Amino acid sequence: MKIIINHYKGSSYNLLFMVMIMNLAIFTGCSNLQEESVQNMETKHQEEETVVELSEAQYKVAEIELGKIERRTLSNALRVNGIIDAPPQNLVSISAPLGGFVVSTELLQGMKIKKGQILVTMEHPDYVQLQQDYLDKKSKLEYLEQEFKRQEELYKGNVNSGKIFQQAKSDYISMKIQVKGLQEKLAILGIDASKLSEDNLSRKVKIYSPINGYVSAVNVNIGKYANPTDVMFEIVNTKHLHAELTVYEKDVVKLKIGQKVRFTLPNDNGKERVATVYLIGRKIDADRSVRVHAHLENEDTDLLPGMYITASIELNENKVNAVQQQAIVLSGGKYFVYVFLGEQIEKDKKVYHFEMTEVKKGVTDNGYSEIYFVDSVIADSIQLVTAGSFSLLAKMMNTEGDGEGHGH
Repeated sequence: MKIIINHYKGSSYNLLFMVMIMNLAIFTGCSNLQEESVQNMETKHQEEETVVELSEAQYKVAEIELGKIERRTLSNALRVNGIIDAPPQNLVSISAPLGGFVVSTELLQGMKIKKGQILVTMEHPDYVQLQQDYLDKKSKLEYLEQEFKRQEELYKGNVNSGKIFQQAKSDYISMKIQVKGLQEKLAILGIDASKLSEDNLSRKVKIYSPINGYVSAVNVNIGKYANPTDVMFEIVNTKHLHAELTVYEKDVVKLKIGQKVRFTLPNDNGKERVATVYLIGRKIDADRSVRVHAHLENEDTDLLPGMYITASIELNENKVNAVQQQAIVLSGGKYFVYVFLGEQIEKDKKVYHFEMTEVKKGVTDNGYSEIYFVDSVIADSIQLVTAGSFSLLAKMMNTEGDGEGHGH
């Protein structure tokens, strides 16, 4: 009997122990589920904190611009200065060949001009005198030509002396030269001597454009007298402009034909243009510099000769992933870019989504910075915010201040 009681007593303890173990397992399981749920919520919360969304109106106000990560040479580039220039055949200075008064012109700076278009009408008494002299000498030439031929026949028939024949020949050739000279002077004025007669003498002449291009300078007005040495207008053909760079002697050995040149204009919002080194000067100037001639990859009618430029010559082909500096923001001591996630329609309204993504900065040169993504990102497959990143950061900071905890 005693043994049986102890047996039941032992069974009760075992049962109690088993119940305690089951309760502990249930409590532990619930605790693990709760912890996992909390972790999931925290992960989701952290993801939401990196995402910012903009309405269509906000997108426009922020002036968001999207772009790709570029492959650029930053670490080994030579910074130089220079100007935009035009080859001699594409830059024309218009003067009055014989001087004269400006009667009419419609040219304004920046006006587009076609080859053969009238630039200016001028007048001067000398123009009339030149035409008069030509017609007078042309008439005398006709007489001297007939006299020369008559004396030649007489000389061949031994009727007159060789001296008389030679004098007639000399007078004829001399007058022929004078007439030809006056023809050329009239041609300079744009007057066709073959169409000139005593009935169509004119005190006015017209000057025509020798090239297509744009008026870059206007230095006269109606009634002004222009000397032959005065430049009345300048016309430039902008189709073949080039970059003329100044490279100092110590850096010339680094240059090679074909190297890429990236340049910007002052106060042009950082717009970048590309050229290629075409010629390297062989003369060292007084300031120990050499001129380097670079051809533009794309024609640009906004450029004009004489514009100052800042350029970067790529010295090697080691390219890195790079973005414009304005695409990178600094927050909490770390660098971030905004990746464009896409757009969608929510409640009949377009919404844009961006994700704040951490990056490491490398070398910075000429307004661009090398970047490395902290997490695995396929750089070629994403679009980044290249302008407006600071507006997105401000949006996120303001939202956090409102207690929402994310960029929505």
